[in-house]
Amino acid sequence: MYPVDLIRKTRDRQPLTPEEIRFLVAGAAAETIPAEQLAAWLMAARLNALSLDEIRLLTLAMRDSGERFHPHSGPNPIVARAVDKHSTGGVGDKTSFLVAPIAAACGLIVPMISGRALGHTGGTLDKLESIPGFRTALSLDELATSLRANGLAIVGQTPALVPADRVLYALRDRTATVESPGLICASILSKKLAAGLDALVLDVKTGSGAFLRNAAEAEFLAALLVSTANAAGTRTVALLTAMSQPLGSAAGNWIELAEAVALLRNQRSPLTEDLRLLSLHLAGWMLHLGGIAQTPEDGRTRAERSLADGSALDRFLAMVAAQGGDPAVFDHPEVFHRPAVTHTLRASRSGRIVAQDTTALGWAVQRLGAGRETVGVSIDPHAGIHFHYRTGDLIAVGQPLATLYASRSDQVPEAITRIESALTWEPSDSSQPSATAIAPPVPVVLQIIDADRAAAILAKASNLR
Repeated sequence: MYPVDLIRKTRDRQPLTPEEIRFLVAGAAAETIPAEQLAAWLMAARLNALSLDEIRLLTLAMRDSGERFHPHSGPNPIVARAVDKHSTGGVGDKTSFLVAPIAAACGLIVPMISGRALGHTGGTLDKLESIPGFRTALSLDELATSLRANGLAIVGQTPALVPADRVLYALRDRTATVESPGLICASILSKKLAAGLDALVLDVKTGSGAFLRNAAEAEFLAALLVSTANAAGTRTVALLTAMSQPLGSAAGNWIELAEAVALLRNQRSPLTEDLRLLSLHLAGWMLHLGGIAQTPEDGRTRAERSLADGSALDRFLAMVAAQGGDPAVFDHPEVFHRPAVTHTLRASRSGRIVAQDTTALGWAVQRLGAGRETVGVSIDPHAGIHFHYRTGDLIAVGQPLATLYASRSDQVPEAITRIESALTWEPSDSSQPSATAIAPPVPVVLQIIDADRAAAILAKASNLR
């Protein structure tokens, strides 16, 4: 086979055979197909949607391109069911630090393989590595040891785990081919299925801070993920969730971890209630699919109980210690958090915030030093933003809007500009009706997509060949 022939076929909307897909994936994993040809095929796949069969074959071929984790086999198998959660990404999305220890405290194991920050969204691994000494690069044997001891581990992709995805993911980011439902599906699920999961809960985000802002596109991606994962033998459900404003109040690295630990310690705030509720929804579904709870509602009750009794916090801190981190930093987070620059942004007007461009807010966080645009760039663990408002809040002039933490003072002005331009205001002192209606609060969970719902969505989708 020749790569150029496969590029031509996808370009001309001709489906690839299973043998051709396996050849393409093997060439990516072994790096025997030149990057320019892989990039050309990715663009063809981005412009001409892959068929459902092609997406499923691509996912499985990528899953099998390297070593796999088998928690229930070998000389010392783990009996507890393996269930994970995956989010498509957003601003301030730190639910992993809540749902993983909650699920582990309730009797599941959570082998969570996570990624790094790219673009306007943060990365779970970068956040964890803001803890002194924390190791995300574990071998599969170390992963198994941590799961047996604590029930959870949050790690990065090993060099031998799904190597095809590592190559293709980096190319997608550099070739404007990220926003392809089929390629996103194969990338996400190849890693999750390689972890030997019994069940998977997906958090597919839509709104101004999501990769897929359009609700119909996000719904289609959720259905594609659910259908593909279930066809591969992993029981899966997707929650379509709102990303129309930052999740919680913190967006960055260390400050997101500190916020998550505060919730694990039952320290509630109106600014973080959306984060708490979403985490309980996700954990409830994990416990239901994992056989711990009869219903998702029962799962949420059990999840909330693990927060109240401190068992979820204990699991999180045990994971930090097991992976080389220092749990003591959470005893006095305000002492550990020492950013180079701190700036308080105050409102220059009075009014009600009725909408936010959350992607722009994510870029403000990134520009302060908390994220990266290209692979390999170092980040500042203490950079980020604390937001002091929610959509719908009435703000007085001079009131603090956000606290900015930066690596350098010259990074602050651009971040301020991005924040101010991201907010849509409605005057509070006008005698005339405003053209912008006050938006009602957006529910945390917009839709549940199970196997039956996924099949119905895909059946009527118009962009499949």
